Amino acid sequence: MPTLTSAHDLITAVPFLLGFHPTNSIVLISVKEDSIGVAMRIDVPQVIDSDAIDLLAHHIIRDNADAALLVAYIGDDQEDGDSLLISIGAGLIRNGITIQESIVVQRGRYRSIICRDLECCPASGIPVPAIENSKIAAEHVVAGIPMPYSNISELIDSLAADPESLDLSWSDLVAQFYIAEDSEEVSELRRDGVETMDLLVDEFRMGRGISERTMVARMIGRISDVQVRDYALGVHSEDTYDLFFTMWRELLRLAPRGFVAPIACIVAAMAYENGDGALAQRALDRAFEDDAKYPLAALLRRVFSAGWPPESFAQMRAELHPKVIAAIFE
Repeated sequence: MPTLTSAHDLITAVPFLLGFHPTNSIVLISVKEDSIGVAMRIDVPQVIDSDAIDLLAHHIIRDNADAALLVAYIGDDQEDGDSLLISIGAGLIRNGITIQESIVVQRGRYRSIICRDLECCPASGIPVPAIENSKIAAEHVVAGIPMPYSNISELIDSLAADPESLDLSWSDLVAQFYIAEDSEEVSELRRDGVETMDLLVDEFRMGRGISERTMVARMIGRISDVQVRDYALGVHSEDTYDLFFTMWRELLRLAPRGFVAPIACIVAAMAYENGDGALAQRALDRAFEDDAKYPLAALLRRVFSAGWPPESFAQMRAELHPKVIAAIFE
């Protein structure tokens, strides 16, 4: 997890943490041992009550964090950014959470409402920095992770089907790697799915992405198996989250009809864990469009609607992963 040492670092990092440049948003970031944890985004509310703030605090606490960073992205015609952050900050403090920084972003400028040093924090604010040449941008490019989308709509559109997914020859290639439950070689095919996953994520790690088309088809076909899918749900760590999420999102766009639901559920689960409920729900929409009765999609919809803390879902996934590994390899 990266360490943020200044308001400049924070403003630069937020789009990478969310995957898009936020607008009309309140962003909360947990802090653990001086490193950032989970990032959550909500739309700027008209009003926010104590129950809503307590729920936000609950998510921070469940991340085992004792501090938080707050950023409000306020529209040009709004004047309530300071009061919203003060209310949220007071509620978090009431729940035992220290506020390390609280920033309002508006009209292309940002300013801290905590800092009182007018030399580093002028009342008029500081221009929002371009992120393209930042250190965090360079790290993402080296890792083969794309730059953040311009807005949340573009991010959601990034889950839409690629025209190539409709190509019949592509569908036939993917179908060659489908794993039938009654196959005599089902164990070997499942292990092949895991090995293909390792190889493909290495392609993304080296910046080659989906260039190996047969490998991509192989992965999409193999992930249709429940055990390979469940392995994929638990294989990423905090350090590899961005890498795996980028890979699954690309594969979701390329998945032909009949092969969308498993990958869409993986994307939905990862988005939800990352605090992005809107993207998680859109991924589930794609799963249901592909298979209206897909069991995992129905389960995830219930989990999301019930407001399960993302940390609880992540913990459950982590506990199940060793059992999935045992089932595949033993």
